[in-house]
Amino acid sequence: MTRWFAIPLWKRVVGGLVLGIALGVLFPAAAPAVKIVGDLFVRLIKMLVVPVVLVTIAAGIAALGDPRRLGPIGGRTVGLFALTTLVAVSVGMAAGLILQPGAGIALAGVAPHVLGPPVSPADQLLGIVPANIVEALAKGDMLAIIFTAVLLGVGSVVAGEAGKPVVALLQGLTAVLLHVVRIVMEVTPFGVFALIANAVAGGGAAVFVNVGWLALCVVLASLFQMLVVHAALIRLVARLPVARFFRGIVDALAVAFSTASSSATLPVALRVAQDNLGVARPVASTVLPLGAAIGKDGTAMYVGLLGQFALQALGVVPDAWMLGVMLATGALAAFGTAPVPSASLFMLAAMLSAVGVGAEQTALVVGLVLPFDRLLDMTRTVPSASANLTVATLVARGEGALDERRFRGDTAL
Repeated sequence: MTRWFAIPLWKRVVGGLVLGIALGVLFPAAAPAVKIVGDLFVRLIKMLVVPVVLVTIAAGIAALGDPRRLGPIGGRTVGLFALTTLVAVSVGMAAGLILQPGAGIALAGVAPHVLGPPVSPADQLLGIVPANIVEALAKGDMLAIIFTAVLLGVGSVVAGEAGKPVVALLQGLTAVLLHVVRIVMEVTPFGVFALIANAVAGGGAAVFVNVGWLALCVVLASLFQMLVVHAALIRLVARLPVARFFRGIVDALAVAFSTASSSATLPVALRVAQDNLGVARPVASTVLPLGAAIGKDGTAMYVGLLGQFALQALGVVPDAWMLGVMLATGALAAFGTAPVPSASLFMLAAMLSAVGVGAEQTALVVGLVLPFDRLLDMTRTVPSASANLTVATLVARGEGALDERRFRGDTAL
């Protein structure tokens, strides 16, 4: 047993993937026999979605405290991260809509999702505010849950001293939930084995062609977010040379890719921000740690992209209202994403639930993507690191706390 847990989780997941493919290809008639394992994995995901979304979004907002206490640096930082996050979700959704990575995929024989009778925009807006929060939690009404989480986080901040016990409670609940998520993730290799076996038995190994298209979309969207969005901010807002910026942050991007962790990238980001970009230490030490918590352009892009991938796999054609809801919930979900491997896949359920997709169908998409998520996670962490350093540079420029000669390499570093 000790040797089993000593193997990195992603390797165990890949092992489950390989065995699932083998079972689905060689013995397709036997795949239904292990379906119960996949069903249990689906139920575990369903069990966690509501508490994870409610607590982590509320805790994420409460952890910011009052941005005014940080002065103009804090307010400007939060505003810039909100902007880049919204743009990143839009980029991911656009990549999914244009390239259609989920079109034609077969998810273990699941029928196209039926959205039911149309609901007017007025009723949908009204439904965001729950008449009974307990009922909304029980039904998994994700828009109402997200609205409640935002109010709870903001209320905890506005309450000041009186709200500190609630903030501490939210942080404690987040810590507990993260450990519960880690425990559930230990079941992932078995769940993946069962889900993939049934997917391959039902649709053949061709389902992985779509995963390849998804991976290509992640790479292209990440490059667009960095080389177009971040580059435009550096050139047009900060009025600094783009090539020099990316040369200066290459070490941080390399660490981000290899560790797939914004937190692990923080020490290197602090160094390159000061030594290569000329960002003053007070600005770097304020902006970058905050960015490690909320600057998640890569996650935002991925959630937006994966939402379109899932809808295409389920045969759903989104209308303008659905796209707007996915944009808003995707940004909030990215903001509240817990710092654990593949946590963005849990937030996918929040986005899809907000537009009427059931947890069972979402879990089938998760089961298909999860074995490949480590590599995708490494890729999407890079634009998150780039966003953090972009915002740090913009804030420093606005505060007059950026050494432009050092940025341009005119002095010895």
